Amino acid sequence: MDIDARIKRRRRRDGGPRLVQDYESLSPVAHIDEPSDRGPAFERLLDHLDPVFDGRLPPNAYISGPFGSGKSAIVTALFAHLKQLSTETQSVIHTSTRAASPPSPGFVYVDMRETTSEFAFYHTVLDTLVEDPVPEHGISTEQLRTRLHDLLNGSRTGVVIAVDHVGEPNSADAEALIDLFAGLPSNVSWLAIGRTDPDQTLLTEYTATSLQIQCYRRQMLVDVLMTRASEGLAQQALNHEQARRIADWADGSAHDALAAIFVAADRANRADQNRLTESDVTAAIEETPRPSVSLGRVLALPNNKQLVLRELVDLDSEDRATVTATTKAIGSKPSVDLSPGTVKRYLYEMAEVGIVERIQSDSKNGKGRPPSRVELRFPPTAFRRLYDLQQ
Repeated sequence: MDIDARIKRRRRRDGGPRLVQDYESLSPVAHIDEPSDRGPAFERLLDHLDPVFDGRLPPNAYISGPFGSGKSAIVTALFAHLKQLSTETQSVIHTSTRAASPPSPGFVYVDMRETTSEFAFYHTVLDTLVEDPVPEHGISTEQLRTRLHDLLNGSRTGVVIAVDHVGEPNSADAEALIDLFAGLPSNVSWLAIGRTDPDQTLLTEYTATSLQIQCYRRQMLVDVLMTRASEGLAQQALNHEQARRIADWADGSAHDALAAIFVAADRANRADQNRLTESDVTAAIEETPRPSVSLGRVLALPNNKQLVLRELVDLDSEDRATVTATTKAIGSKPSVDLSPGTVKRYLYEMAEVGIVERIQSDSKNGKGRPPSRVELRFPPTAFRRLYDLQQ
């Protein structure tokens, strides 16, 4: 942590103590610059990317690992540093007394949760590589592709593109991703990141290397939690025993562990406590479903679907007894300017991709199917706070 961050943590608007210093540091969807205890994974990825330090492109690769294993954290942190290196080597003024460093390829990170079309994909890549913003309107996909070809054909070293969250619901599958890269020049190397086993994806037919990221070991996960707590909470707000308890429960998933810390901290903060209690931790664990859906996926949904979920998490059990009751309750909220049919369709669509789950009732009233209710596949407290913070 730098000096500015340390000063920021000690500032108080009201002059009083505050348990939560920085929600982003606790957030399960935020990645820090230096992920804890992932040295071996960084080294394996750097071994693959080693040609870039000689100004050459590495071969295509596929990174796989289970939910919460830190794949995105590793790749985003490393690409941020490599992108800075690329900028520095391209801006160096060489003299006759200093050997010239080989120019480094460009580096682009694309999150397929947020990049859901061919247009968005090429726009993201081009916008990352050029200084002036690329317009989002008044330009066609073909124009974007042409500009990208012109740019890369004039590049000596090309670009490495990391494509994250491949194969998730509402994200590009392997075939779609291969088609996207087929539309790019030959001086492009890609790094796909997903959860599918390397033996079960078409991507590995187009890659030279497969790298697997394992789940966090217990002590590594404890270190992650203590590091995040030291940045986001007041001093000594979380003790090691609580961190170990959460790490044991999370079973290697950093996402679920951080979600539990986030929920426990928010609960304690609302109660004006100066540290987390065992009851806070217990409540957070009970609130976080297992298996859960990534909060990153939830927050990448279109705005109207997020709005529906924001109202859903505040409904009482009676209003959530059936899909029909839920639809009516959400549609009656002043903030929701959607028809009942649209609200119901959104609930069904989110159930199809696992954001929520439809649970069929045991009771049966009259003829036909028993009614079903909507259950969340993510901790409501975490979503509520993260959603409100971004408004």
